[in-house]
Amino acid sequence: MYDPRQLQVLAEVARTGTYTAAADALGYTQPAISYQMRMLERSVGAPLVTRRGRGVQLTPEGRALARHAGTVLAALRTAEDELAALTAPEAGRVRLSAMQSSCVSLVPRALGTLRRTRPELEVTVTQAECRVSHGLLLEGAVELAVMCDLDFNDTDPSGSSSGTRDGTGAPDGTSTHDSTGPRDSTGTPDSTGDPSVAVDPRLRRVPLLTDRRCVLLPADHPAAASPTVSLADLAGERWVLESGRTRFLAACRDAGFAPRIAATADDQLTLHSLVANRIGLAVMNELGVTAHFDPRVVARPLTDWPVRRVFALLWPDTLRIPAAAALLHALRDTARPTDDSPVPS
Repeated sequence: MYDPRQLQVLAEVARTGTYTAAADALGYTQPAISYQMRMLERSVGAPLVTRRGRGVQLTPEGRALARHAGTVLAALRTAEDELAALTAPEAGRVRLSAMQSSCVSLVPRALGTLRRTRPELEVTVTQAECRVSHGLLLEGAVELAVMCDLDFNDTDPSGSSSGTRDGTGAPDGTSTHDSTGPRDSTGTPDSTGDPSVAVDPRLRRVPLLTDRRCVLLPADHPAAASPTVSLADLAGERWVLESGRTRFLAACRDAGFAPRIAATADDQLTLHSLVANRIGLAVMNELGVTAHFDPRVVARPLTDWPVRRVFALLWPDTLRIPAAAALLHALRDTARPTDDSPVPS
C-alpha cells in the first residue's frame, strides 16, 4: 500500500512541475521531496518523473498514479471532515470555491442565510476560475465548487489569449461545455472559444440556476421598453466591453455589424457606471447584473444567446458532511426563482 504522504508529494509535484515548488507548497525541504519521490518510485517499481529543463515531467506511470492520488487524498480529507463533524455535531467547517460572478451575488446571499440559520458553521470561500475549482475538488482542497457550463477561452484577433471569462468582467474559466454558442457563416460553432473543463464523471453535479446574457442600457434608452433585445437592433450604438470580447465580436459580425468600442473595462461596477453616464452599452451575465443597482441603468436579456447553467460540483460522499450539506442547501434555496425578476427593470 502506498504511503499517503508520498502520494501528497506526487500530487504536488504534478501540480507545480518542480520539486522546489512542491517543497515550498508542502513546507518540506527540496531533498525531502526528492527522497519521498524515490521511495514512492521504489514502491511502484517504475520511474514516476523525468527531468525536463529545470522542472520534471510525469511519466505515464506517474500520471496514472497522480490521478489516483487525487482521489485518495480527497477521500482522506472527506473522512477527516466527516469525523470532525461527528465529534462536534453542532459545529463544522466547509470550504467552497466559486466563480467570480457567483461571488458577487449567489454565494454572499447563501452565506448570509447560513449566518442567520447556522451561525456555528465556518465557511471558507475561494474565488477561482472554474478549471481551478475543478482541480481543487479533485485534490480535496475544497468540498464544493460553484461553476457553470459555458466555457470559452476567449482569444483576441492577434491570437493571444485574454483569459477565460464568465462574461461579467473577471476570469471564471467556466466549466463544462455547450456547443450552442454563436456560429459562423457556415453554421459551425464559434471557433473563438471551445469547451474546456470536462467534469470528472466521479463528481456529482447539482443544478442551481440558469444565467442569461444581458445588455446594460440607460433607463430611458428606446430599447429599454422591450423585454428583450437583439444585437442587430443595437448596431449603431457605442459599447463598453470587457477585454475578453472575441465571442461578442463574432456575434456582432454574424448580426451584420462591427461594434464601436468606446471603452474597455473588466470591473462590473465600472461597466455600470459607464453605461449610467451614457458612454456606451455593455453586456453582462445576469448574476453580475443583480449584484449592482443603479436606477439609471436597466438590463435586458439578449435574444439568440445561449443561457449558461450554474451548478454546484462535489464528491458524492461529501453530502455526508453536515456542514457541506447545509451549504449546498443554502445555495439551492438562494438560487430558487422568486416572484421578483432578477433583471433590473
